Formats: sequence, C-alpha cells, structure tokens
Amino acid sequence: MNQLSPTFGCVVLTQGNRKKQLQAALSSLLGQEGVEIDVVVVGNGWQPTALPEGVKSVHIKENLGIPAGRNSGVNVVNGDLLFFLDDDVVLEDVDTLARIYKKFVAKPTVALIQPQPKDPNGLETPRRWIPRINTKNPDRSSHMFSLWEGATTVRRDVFQKVGSWPYEFFYGHEGVDLVWRIWDAGYICWYAGDVVVTHPAVEPETRHKIYYQYQARNRVLLARRNLPRFISTLYLLNWKLISLYRLRKNKEARVEFLTGWNEGKLTEIFNHKKMSWLTVLKMTIYLRPPII
Repeated sequence: MNQLSPTFGCVVLTQGNRKKQLQAALSSLLGQEGVEIDVVVVGNGWQPTALPEGVKSVHIKENLGIPAGRNSGVNVVNGDLLFFLDDDVVLEDVDTLARIYKKFVAKPTVALIQPQPKDPNGLETPRRWIPRINTKNPDRSSHMFSLWEGATTVRRDVFQKVGSWPYEFFYGHEGVDLVWRIWDAGYICWYAGDVVVTHPAVEPETRHKIYYQYQARNRVLLARRNLPRFISTLYLLNWKLISLYRLRKNKEARVEFLTGWNEGKLTEIFNHKKMSWLTVLKMTIYLRPPII
C-alpha cells in the first residue's frame, strides 16, 4: 500500500434545512489541526450559500438521495482520505482528524474508520449508532461490519476500488453495503470508540412511511447484491421475522415495510460481485455472520 498523507477530502452533505447546524459542523471541520483539508458542501436539492471562505460547493437540483449526494462531492476535493460528514454532526476536538489519520498509519490494512457518536446533551446513545451487536461499552474499539455513516473516513484508493456509495439505495443501509464490499476486498473496517463526535440522539422525523419502506427495500437489495444465495436466504428470513415482530403493534408501518420488501425483490440488480465465502468466514470469526 502507498503511504497515506494527512490530507482529507471532506464532503459535507446537506439539504439546506439545518443551516445553523451546518455552520457548526463546518466550523468544527475547519478548526481541525495537524492535517490538511479540502472541503465541499453538497446541496442535495439546495444551492449552498453563505459558506466560509475556501469551502467549495456542489448544487444538485433535486434530491438524489444520500449515497448519490455523497458520491457527487468526491471528485471535487483532494486528499488521500475521504471524510463524509452529515450537516448535524460536530467534531468536538481539534485533533479528531489527526487522530483518525494516525490510526490509518498504525494499521495499514484498515480502510474505513467510524468514530463514536454521542449526543451533545448527554442523552443515551442509540444502539444502532454502535456498529456491533454488543453495544454495552461504546468506548471499546473493535472491528465492524455495519456503519453509522454520519462521520465516516475512507481511504480514497479503496473507496474507488470497491465502487463508492450505492447510489440506488437512496436512503438506508448504504453504509453496510460499503463496509461489506471493503471487507470483501481484503481490508478492515474499524470502529474507533476513543474518537468522539456529537450528533443529536433524536428519532428522525422521517421515521414513517419512507423510513420503513426504504429500510425494507434496501435490506433486500443489500442481501441480493452481496451475499451468496444460501446465505442471502437465511439473512432475509431472519430480518423479515425480526422486523415484523418489532412492528407487530404498528399496522401502518408493517404495510409500508412489506411494500418495500416486495419492491426490493423486484428491483433489477446489475452484475454486482457477490461476497466470497472467505469473507463470510471472516465475519463469522468476528461473531457477525451475515445471517442477522
């Protein structure tokens, strides 16, 4: 592998509806020390305005979804490392990126790092933010096979090799898809519990029809795109049963979930490389077999 330089191409995604939070996110990013950064704000359905000096912008006329929005900023910025930041995430320490860079240098096989997200007001961290089954100690670092995408750092060369964010997902599970492809390419994804960023621990307003529909649709796409057929069948059976149990008291959510599930089965998949059985074995060794 080539020696990485401490250069970050930073892509900040926004729809322009959280301008105060966006300014806080940019301020924390521009205040980073010990690294070089190149920053672009991608307006997904919004023309970025009133940006700090030196910050680039990309205007997407209509909302193309989170993965496509992030992808659109990649070629606009320079840096050996790509840093994807949501507009409501703040880097609390001025050396956050410098510490992340040092982790890449110390472990050359690591290709993606997620920090620990915490609520700025001390609210309990949602389990889904910690990318492993055992979430009791969020401060403990570990290998990871899922992803909270709000502040993600990826080696640019690996990102380009495995094929970027899956634009067809639009919203939901795009991080898991990327992580699985990175592992399958022979690299490691790492959860850095000792590096903290802040993000409000509030349930998203979108947790209604579009949320359940996309979660189900993309769960099916995730399995169909990446898993060997036998493993895919087990994975989808388990997740369907788990999800329907969780939604047993919410009829509307169940209907939308099943709509998305059927949509995922009918969506065409184009020549996507399946995960190798060696990767399935690796995931199993790390106690995260791709059946749940």
